[in-house]
Amino acid sequence: MATKLWAILLVLFTTLITSSAQILWKKGSATLAFDILSIITNYYTIGGVLLYVVGGTLLIISFRGGEVSVLYPIIATSYIWVSLLSVKFLGEQMNHFKWIGVILIIAGIASIGFGSKDATPGVI
Repeated sequence: MATKLWAILLVLFTTLITSSAQILWKKGSATLAFDILSIITNYYTIGGVLLYVVGGTLLIISFRGGEVSVLYPIIATSYIWVSLLSVKFLGEQMNHFKWIGVILIIAGIASIGFGSKDATPGVI
């Protein structure tokens, strides 16, 4: 089965949603106390959980449009999104090592994507 463009874009969008959820969890953890009232009124944490539910649903839908061996490695872009979003919303810094990591993640995803086009069905 050839992987459809919409499925690739949907997985990419899903990684943005779930990465945003992680940023919300980080923000929510600053005020989180382990009592029921604090948990149910922590809107950052609740928002993160809801985004993860949406992301998981979209990921399942995207798997209908292509090969899991092509689509699932795209989830590694979450590391890139979290790095960029943490700079924007948490005031964290990107150093040379993080940028090298971002480049390596992109190269790895591209390698897997291009490698799957040359794969012979049934051969590992």
